[in-house]
Amino acid sequence: MRRQAVTSSNISEVGYDENSRTLEVLFTSGNLYQYFDVPPQIYTELMQAGSVGQYLNANIKGNFRYARV
Repeated sequence: MRRQAVTSSNISEVGYDENSRTLEVLFTSGNLYQYFDVPPQIYTELMQAGSVGQYLNANIKGNFRYARV
């Protein structure tokens, strides 16, 4: 999955696969997580958010299944 660099103190890159609805987040710590069944609109909102980290915490963490890769 191709990831795109983002401006964030905690997140380095974000990727999204629309076919599988998988969101991939690479944190500055080097940890890589995949979030599953994420609608395209959530990805769009994440990438347009003023704070990517705040959006992730408020709208994605705890709302979607995930796995550390």
